[in-house]
Amino acid sequence: MTERSRKFEAVPWLMLCATLTVLSVSLPLCAEVVSLQALVTPSTTIVKEGRPLKFALYSFVEFKSLAELFPYIESQTGRWNVAGGLDDGQRRQLAGELLRRGIESRVISMEDERPLEALLTHTSEELRQALARVNDPVPPGYGEAFLAVREKWKHSLNCWSASPSIPGRVLSNWYPIEEGIELYGATYDSTEHFWQAVKYHPDVTLADLTELLGMLTQKDWGPWLARLDSDPKIYLPNAYAVEFLRHNLARARLQWFRDELARHALSANDHARVVQQRGAASFRFSAFEEKVLWGDLADVLHLVYTFSLPDDPIRKALGARRFDAVYLGERRMGFISEEFRSLMLEIWRVKYLTIARFREVISSIPMEIRLSHFLNDGDSPDIPIPAYVGYLNQIRELARAR
Repeated sequence: MTERSRKFEAVPWLMLCATLTVLSVSLPLCAEVVSLQALVTPSTTIVKEGRPLKFALYSFVEFKSLAELFPYIESQTGRWNVAGGLDDGQRRQLAGELLRRGIESRVISMEDERPLEALLTHTSEELRQALARVNDPVPPGYGEAFLAVREKWKHSLNCWSASPSIPGRVLSNWYPIEEGIELYGATYDSTEHFWQAVKYHPDVTLADLTELLGMLTQKDWGPWLARLDSDPKIYLPNAYAVEFLRHNLARARLQWFRDELARHALSANDHARVVQQRGAASFRFSAFEEKVLWGDLADVLHLVYTFSLPDDPIRKALGARRFDAVYLGERRMGFISEEFRSLMLEIWRVKYLTIARFREVISSIPMEIRLSHFLNDGDSPDIPIPAYVGYLNQIRELARAR
C-alpha cells in the first residue's frame, strides 16, 4: 500500500466506466476466479498467493471467513446484557450493522478486487439465487445485507490511493502533489501531509514525543482499555477509536513508533509539524508514512488524552504538550469536533477549486456516481468516514459549479 508519484492525465468517462466494470484487469492471469456462490457461502476462505484473504471490522478485528464473523457479532450483542446495557431492539440493530459492515469489508478488499468483481458482474437476481443455495447457517438479514452492498457499489467509486481507477487515486488525500500545495502559510507534499502535521502543536518537538512514548510504554493499558470496553455508551460510539488504541498501545507498537522516529535521523529539537512540511527537498515522508507514523502517533496521543480520566498523570502530560486540542493559528479545535472535521472541507477548497487539474478530475465524474471511501471497515475518530464522504461529494458539486 505504498504511494508512488503519478502524473495524472485526464481520461474519457468511457474509460472510467470500463475501469469500474472490469475491475480484474490488474490481477495475474493465473489468479483463480472467485465465483459468486463461493463469495456468498459463509464458510468460504478466499485465498490469494497462498494466504487467506482477511477482512475486518473496525480495521483491526480480522476474519478469514464470514462464518468466523458470526460468533463475533453474537459476542458483541451479548456483551452488555446487564442493567443499563442494550435492550433487544438495540442488540438487533447492532447485529444488523456489524453484519452489513462485515460483508462490505469482505467484498471491498484492499488487497484483492475479485470479490467485488464477482458481486458486480452478476445481476441482483443471480445474487438472490446464489443466496438461496447457501446451506451454511446464516444470521437474520444475511441476504438483504449482500443485496444492499451490491446496490451501493454499483453506483460508487472508492477513492483511495490504490484504486484501479485513476480518478479514484487522484481523489485520495494521499495523492502526491508535484508542485506542492500551500495551506495556512506553509507548503505540503499532499493534503495528507497537512492533515497529519496540523495535529501537532507548533511547539511540540521530537524530544517531547520521545518522552511521551516512554510514558506510554511504562503504563499497563489493560485496566484502562477495560473501562472503555465495559461501557456501551463509551464503546459503541467510539468502537474504531478503542480498537485503534488497543492495537497501537501494545508495547511492540509503541516501540515501533520510537524506532521509526529514530530511523529518520531527526534532531531532538526538530518540531514535529515543521518536519512534515515541504522544505528544501520534497517528499521527505511519503503519504503512507504520514498516515501510519505521524498520523497514527498523533491520533494515539489525542485519543489517550480524550479518554483518560481527569486525574490521570498521562492526561496531564499530554495536555502540557498541547494534545488537548488541535491548534491552527488562533484557532483551538477539539480533536473529536465538528470544527476540526470541517477543516477537511477548507483544504479541499484549495485542492479542488483553485488547482485546475484537480478541479477537472473531480468535476468530470457524473453525479450519478457516488464518491465513496471504504478501507477494510476502517474509520477515523478525527473525521468519520460518513463526514469525509459527505465533504467529498459536496466539494464535487462546488467544482462542477465552477
